[in-house]
Amino acid sequence: MAAPDDNKRAYDHQAHWDMSRDMSYGDYLGLGDLLRAQRPLTEEHNELLFIVQHQTTELWLKLVIHELTGVRDLVRDDRLSPAFKMMARVARIFDNLDQAWTILATLTPNEYLLFRDSLGKSSGFQSHQYRAVEFLAGNKNARMLRPHAHVPDIHGFLQALLEAPSLYDEAQRLLAKRGLPVDPDHLHRDLTKPYAAHPSVEAAWAAVYRDVDTHWDLYELAEKLVDFEHVFRNWRFAHATTVERIIGHKTGTGGTSGVQYLKKMLDVRLFPELWTIRTSLRSG
Repeated sequence: MAAPDDNKRAYDHQAHWDMSRDMSYGDYLGLGDLLRAQRPLTEEHNELLFIVQHQTTELWLKLVIHELTGVRDLVRDDRLSPAFKMMARVARIFDNLDQAWTILATLTPNEYLLFRDSLGKSSGFQSHQYRAVEFLAGNKNARMLRPHAHVPDIHGFLQALLEAPSLYDEAQRLLAKRGLPVDPDHLHRDLTKPYAAHPSVEAAWAAVYRDVDTHWDLYELAEKLVDFEHVFRNWRFAHATTVERIIGHKTGTGGTSGVQYLKKMLDVRLFPELWTIRTSLRSG
């Protein structure tokens, strides 16, 4: 016969694991919906890898958008210290996404071709979250809203980002606010147009790099932006390399030129003046 204390412990243990009246781990994370979201269209074993790779990327991009939006607003308010923590987090996210391509790279061309036709015209080119990251960083292009014209909520979300100052716009406005020589006309340009480097912005950043002690937080902001672009570019490169490994130079499922399109995107500079000043800087 069990002692009274033993019976109490058994009862407590059973109650601890009865989650019928409490929020569980799965409830909090919505795992029921999340884990039902993988719906392969074929019986091919490797299609699940393809779906999970892209769905997890979209989840990370959701967090990147959240963080970059916060950074943009903090820079606008001249509150740089918390912005730096968020930028560091974004860089680590892209490190993680970069490594994720090595998992997809285990998919061979033969394996992919067995289910590729089931994708129809769907393509990563159509990722509105990827486009949101680019718009937040300053790589604006109104034509990129067209694939989302049939989804009003998404189209409106991207339209708002297209028209709003980007993170890089806010950084330039902060330079001017701090008394550095950014041309006012440049600050008031049409923000929906693709960004073009401006001599006054390069001069302002050069002034920061020449006098780091005076402009330490702006210098750190500049380096955080370069960190972001560095890891973002690495991620793009890994994407292009993985696609070339799997499909070679075939046309992309969404009608793009595939690898050629991805390689062309490698030439895009989000923060061009922060790269060109590295050539002009001199010691002393």
